[in-house]
Amino acid sequence: MNESLITFFGIYLLSMLKFIAGPVLGSAAGYSIWKIILVTVSGMMTSVFIFTLLGNQFKRILALRIKKKSPVFTKKNRSIVRLWAKYGEIGIAFFSPLFLTPIGGTLILVSFGTKKRKIYFHMLWSAVFWAVVFGLSIDQILKIPFFDKLLG
Repeated sequence: MNESLITFFGIYLLSMLKFIAGPVLGSAAGYSIWKIILVTVSGMMTSVFIFTLLGNQFKRILALRIKKKSPVFTKKNRSIVRLWAKYGEIGIAFFSPLFLTPIGGTLILVSFGTKKRKIYFHMLWSAVFWAVVFGLSIDQILKIPFFDKLLG
């Protein structure tokens, strides 16, 4: 396999798990902004598709593995419910790349019963928006002379 294809595929896989990996590693690999957006959005949307389709089954399997009764009203759960109550599915999608992972945001939307079509739409515009913002920001940060010397 070609080395650049392996690099692209590695960044793609990491973007499925953690959104910020796409812009950071894409910029470090010397990708153009369009390539950064492509790899980041495609990675996030792949995990959104997978966990939207398998979300309920994944929750059931996870619930079976966790035997002990954990408190329902944890600080994290309350903040998620507060975010849902204040902003709805748009807020969850908007904040997923920042505070949640693509998987976490998708599972929250599935848990609240959001229709799959709405999940795909909201997560797509969120992924494109944040990929552009992060891609341009990180690209500009890496052009600072300090980082240029540091990265060689």
